[in-house]
Amino acid sequence: MTPTAPDDRRRDFPPLPTARGRRSFAESWWGNAWVEALEGPTRSATGRLARGRTYARAGNVGPITVTPGRATAHVQGSQPRPYRTSMDIPTLTQGAWDVLLDAAAAQAGHLAALLDRDMPTTLAETAAQAGVRLLPQPHELTPRCSCPDWGDPCKHAAALYYQVARILDRDPFVLLLLRGRGESELMADLHRRNAAPTTAPPPPGVPARKVFAAARAGLPPLPAPPPPVDHPGPVPELTSRVAPAPGLDPAALRFLAADTATRARQMLNQALAPSPAHPQDLTPTTLSTDDDLVRLAAATPPAEIFTRLCWSAHRTPASLTRAARAWQYGGAAAMEILDTRWDPDPAYLRAVREEIKQTWDAERAPAIRIAGNWLTVSGHDAQLRLGTSGHLWYPYRKKHGTWWPAGFPDRDVTAVLSDLLEPRAE
Repeated sequence: MTPTAPDDRRRDFPPLPTARGRRSFAESWWGNAWVEALEGPTRSATGRLARGRTYARAGNVGPITVTPGRATAHVQGSQPRPYRTSMDIPTLTQGAWDVLLDAAAAQAGHLAALLDRDMPTTLAETAAQAGVRLLPQPHELTPRCSCPDWGDPCKHAAALYYQVARILDRDPFVLLLLRGRGESELMADLHRRNAAPTTAPPPPGVPARKVFAAARAGLPPLPAPPPPVDHPGPVPELTSRVAPAPGLDPAALRFLAADTATRARQMLNQALAPSPAHPQDLTPTTLSTDDDLVRLAAATPPAEIFTRLCWSAHRTPASLTRAARAWQYGGAAAMEILDTRWDPDPAYLRAVREEIKQTWDAERAPAIRIAGNWLTVSGHDAQLRLGTSGHLWYPYRKKHGTWWPAGFPDRDVTAVLSDLLEPRAE
């Protein structure tokens, strides 16, 4: 048996709030099933149970400790000093647990729910059909109390009984702990059953030759891919007469929904056209938080959302706008060289300088200063930057003393430079 951590076989619950004015004592299926099992056909009319309900509703039950086969608490009665009260319930035998868990594992819905830490209400019926009773009968509950009342149960023990029902409202797995299994031990056993191979052999596969033979025999061709999407669909309105929940910003949610639609369109068009027009279409599947904030800023959000992005990115509006411009032209790859230089192969840079000289006449060839991967044109507010991939050149222009991304990258350094030196309005 897999060892269980000590805390897993002991659960401590703080005192529950008063429950005056409620029609039913419990709220969940499991809580109400516990109450029905407690009251039974013979105990439902006893006065002590009624007094116990009153004590439980009034908050007379203190912290409750649940261990396998027992729940204990101090219950405040008519005397100043509370009484120590406990409730014993028989734990299931190892054989009964095996029968119960085998029955649960045989039903995929039960197994999936339990592994997801959810107790399906039909588990009690499944257990009963397998011959195991999860919910106790009244005669199985053994009360103990330090009060002088010899009732079975006394009103203090009855209050504890009812308060356990409210605990089951919050966590039905408490019932399994009362029956002898802590949650980690139970989960380990369920995982073993889930991982165990089935006794039936797997179905035989289909030989590849038969598949290809069937294709040659005239299987219909695959359907044509869907046409490219020109623009993402409209985002649904998120406004209503009902005020949004605290912490929910409809404007931000609408912006994120629109961003999701835009990315979905880009991914679809990428799949339909493997050679995108610009490298920024190839957005990596995983982005850092900083890069994703820049990506969102590049989507031209409303002013209030842009301000929040600045705050989250720890950037000034000008700095985030500059980064967003880089993203618009080159995505994450353009961000890598926005504020960082690197040192390419000097021989490659000499060849680039020579290529520029040969493209222009020697008398009017632009003078180039090289610093790392930056090629700055003397006498012009123009610069080229080599991307870290080593084959794309990104154009930059100086604006108010800062270099700003100025266009899409290209492999042809002379084409990018020629376009950059052409006079144009910002």
